[in-house]
Amino acid sequence: MHAKDILIDAYDRIQEEVHAAVEGLDPDELNARPADDANSIAWLVWHLTRVQDDHVADAAGLEQVWLSQGWEKRFGLDHPSRDTGYGHTPGKVAKTLVESADLLTGYYDAVHEQTLGFLRGLAAKDFERIVDESWDPPVTLGVRLVSVLSDDLQHVGQAAYVRGLLQSAAS
Repeated sequence: MHAKDILIDAYDRIQEEVHAAVEGLDPDELNARPADDANSIAWLVWHLTRVQDDHVADAAGLEQVWLSQGWEKRFGLDHPSRDTGYGHTPGKVAKTLVESADLLTGYYDAVHEQTLGFLRGLAAKDFERIVDESWDPPVTLGVRLVSVLSDDLQHVGQAAYVRGLLQSAAS
């Protein structure tokens, strides 16, 4: 099995978990925050998708799906166009309101499609290419792809946890 095939499988698992985290939730549930300083399911899924979109597009030399496919307008958030949610305060998280699970999964699926298209075209030598020289040591493509994968899995796990909290409170 090639490294790209392992990454494709891993990114497919993120997609499955994103759908599971939001499926059947209404806007109130998606945007609910278990505490004033906590993240909502909507923010977590939006953020993990924005990070994947931003980082993979940059490494691939592609435009972000957020901008190229009009998702920024569909979401209608009051954020700068390239905002990924990194460093958001609780107040900014509270203003990240999403109108439907379909909007979140639609955007995620579009980003996922671009990510998989990029991954499928990679050769083993491509993983060694430096994609970010601002770090010491510089970041290779392989490290960047695993970093995004790790971040996404953490955030989708958090979204699943928040979903469980909300469902427990409603019982």
